Amino acid sequence: MRLYDTMTRQKRELPGPPGPIRMYVCGPTVYARAHIGNARPFVIGMWLRSWLVERGYNVTLVHNITDINDRIYDAAPGASAALAERATAWYLRDTEDFGLGMPDHQPRASELIPQIVAMIEELVAAGYAYEVDGDVYFRVARFPDYGRLSGQRPEQVEEQEPNPRKEDPRDFALWKANKPGEDTWWESPWSRGRPGWHIECSVMAEELLGPTFEIHGGGLDLVFPHHENEIAQSRALGHPFAQLWMHNGMLRFVGEKMSKSVGNIATIREALDRWGPENLLVFFLTAHWSKPIDYSDETLTAAEARAESLREVFRNASEPAPIGEWDRLVTALEDDFNTPEALAIMHSWRDHELLRRGLQLFGLGSLAKQESAPPEIVDLATRRQEARSAGDFAEADRLRGAIEELGWTIRDVGEGFQLIPKRAA
Repeated sequence: MRLYDTMTRQKRELPGPPGPIRMYVCGPTVYARAHIGNARPFVIGMWLRSWLVERGYNVTLVHNITDINDRIYDAAPGASAALAERATAWYLRDTEDFGLGMPDHQPRASELIPQIVAMIEELVAAGYAYEVDGDVYFRVARFPDYGRLSGQRPEQVEEQEPNPRKEDPRDFALWKANKPGEDTWWESPWSRGRPGWHIECSVMAEELLGPTFEIHGGGLDLVFPHHENEIAQSRALGHPFAQLWMHNGMLRFVGEKMSKSVGNIATIREALDRWGPENLLVFFLTAHWSKPIDYSDETLTAAEARAESLREVFRNASEPAPIGEWDRLVTALEDDFNTPEALAIMHSWRDHELLRRGLQLFGLGSLAKQESAPPEIVDLATRRQEARSAGDFAEADRLRGAIEELGWTIRDVGEGFQLIPKRAA
């Protein structure tokens, strides 16, 4: 299987089955209800795990929770821990409702403070980090490969986390001394404080996957500074860290990046409640994982129509697929996990067994299930069929209208009938 790697700017081969394939996909910073854009790396990670397991790999997927961060302190001064706990529960519940299962591990930064402190101590001892007034910063100048992931030359890198007492404006925080209004802190050799964002992910990844692992995923907006800094602090200690960098394109609201600051967001919960998990999953299938995807009423309505056309296949007789059809799907997914091509291939299938197998890879097996009408609807449909047989077409039309008023559509099929939920008609 080949996947596009941000570091090398080319598709790279994964090791052959059974691997292992160890994956770390950056999760949310939990300071509010997560927006639908946060769901994209989760969904892609879960789908990729599903496909790799299908292909015979041993896969471990880690998807972290950042529950210590400036944004959380800013959102709830004096009550950040309580907010982080609530927002974590929201995110876990909302992502679970996609029906894809859950990652193998979902660590929280707050659970690994001793390990984070230990890694910072190693960096200080090796001369890669230094302390200033209780803060600890990474020396960017000591790491010559800095900027390689994001395509920047070291001398062009912009200042991070301004502090006039830093040795170099590019240096980034590994540890931050406690400030007024910050209600969580931990003891360290440098100060009572808490870790910086970037060191949290290096430690969570390495604790659960080891010092080297196959895939690191996350949104394209994390390339710099977050992932650039992860690489620097881990490889400075001789840890190979991630071997392939898989950055998904951003979710945009009708052409504009979805952002809380812009005020154009829809939360995962709102999207699920409005469109349902099946339509959202089909929507995510329509764009290649590395490209942007536009979220709008129009694109979601189109996804809803696609989902309905897949359901429609199962309302009709199965038609055996030609030999080699599954291989077409394999080819699409093995070449950079091309889900739009895979979706187009599945749309061409009328073989129930084959289509069901394909849909199940993406958590869409429910599209193969036919919804049973309530007994009162079946009774109306039976009476309508009897009226038609007796030539009482006025009564048959009246009963059809009654069925439709109750949210169902009736189709005449041979000597019988088929009842379909009206939303799907």
